[in-house]
Amino acid sequence: MFEKKKKKSFDQSRSLEIFIKNPEKHRDLENDSKSVENLITMGSCYSYVAAAFKKNSLSIDIKKFNRILFFDKEKKIITVEAGMKIFELLNFTLKYNLWIPQIPGYPFISIGGAVAANVHGKSCAFYGTIKNSVKEMRIFHKSYGWLNLNSEENKDIFDLTIGGLGFTGTIISVTFKLEEIDNFNFLTTIKEVKSISETIKFLETSDKKNLIYSWNIINLTSDLKSFGKGIIFENKIDEKNSLNYYKQIKYTYKKRLPLLRLWNKLTIKCFNYFFIKYQKYKKNFYKDSFSNVIFPFYNKEIYFSLFGHKGFLESQILISGTRINEFLEEFNYKINIHKPCITLFSLKKMSGEQKYLRFEDNKICLTFDMVKNNKNTFFLNELYKLYIKYEALPSVIKDSNLDKNTFNNCYKEADIFREKLKKFDPKRIYRSDLSDRLNI
Repeated sequence: MFEKKKKKSFDQSRSLEIFIKNPEKHRDLENDSKSVENLITMGSCYSYVAAAFKKNSLSIDIKKFNRILFFDKEKKIITVEAGMKIFELLNFTLKYNLWIPQIPGYPFISIGGAVAANVHGKSCAFYGTIKNSVKEMRIFHKSYGWLNLNSEENKDIFDLTIGGLGFTGTIISVTFKLEEIDNFNFLTTIKEVKSISETIKFLETSDKKNLIYSWNIINLTSDLKSFGKGIIFENKIDEKNSLNYYKQIKYTYKKRLPLLRLWNKLTIKCFNYFFIKYQKYKKNFYKDSFSNVIFPFYNKEIYFSLFGHKGFLESQILISGTRINEFLEEFNYKINIHKPCITLFSLKKMSGEQKYLRFEDNKICLTFDMVKNNKNTFFLNELYKLYIKYEALPSVIKDSNLDKNTFNNCYKEADIFREKLKKFDPKRIYRSDLSDRLNI
């Protein structure tokens, strides 16, 4: 028997009745998978969209598959089960001054989910996405059984699975190539900027090895030279600090508070004012901890609660440095017309090669959050026209509002992915609410 539950996407946009099974052993996983026509795998379920469940369909929760299977300190290789959380991996590897540098911004995301979404972190300008650290995987597919995937064995499926959103089967274990990290202490430098344009210039000329991102305040102005003032944060490892101590993270269930929506134009304006004041108070140069730098939303979950039970809208896009200024002109024009309620706006650099559904490229990454209402949803739909016009790449795991037309136009290899997936799995067994929405 399967347990029936109501599950919500992290952005609160989708609330669906689903069936869940929590297998403990490989045999349980096999039997549960073979007992239904369609299913999808569930990790920690922190994807903003409904990527790990589908209405009246089975989600296989792999949280009990969380062991370390193999570790070689000298060769810098580790194999872990896919239900392990990011923080659990780091709690172990950092004891040996090793890590994977492509760490998403929240510690409780599962390893399997991170690989299926091809996540990135603040280090993406230099280290790219998690794809660059994955050496091998083992998956289970209802039709094919157990498959080992790497660059030589089942290479095509290996390629489809990284960033494949779980559509090739259940990821059970992942082997990573680890990188050395000499120090867990960071030095953070902050720089005030007068506009988004100034932010972009800094990103284009800065050291890619440092972790650099911005916090920009969206204001109503027709002048790009004063549009989006804010702060740039630059984190670099403090090599001179001899107190090399990492405070291990412990798992604590962070239940979203059932608040009324408190984000509005007044509260956002007040928050930005005090946030900037606080950063100036800390001075332009200060010491920072590993957890605070790598996991910016850890212990700051109240930010999401303030959107209330209706949730929020987020859009994250990659756009070429040669086209971003043109894009910003039209983006600014639409903001002045529609006056959306934007709570967060941030930029950083990304590196990589875009393929299939993977959110990566040698471009600038732009992210913004909005209060969810009809006015802001209309504004976002208007922006999709700009995404297509300027060949931007929207993240499919961040935007529950993203439509099939925009997806097809922006992801040039979407049909290639569909064709190869259909060839591998003609019955299209592994499906989610996300795959139905985008017809993947």
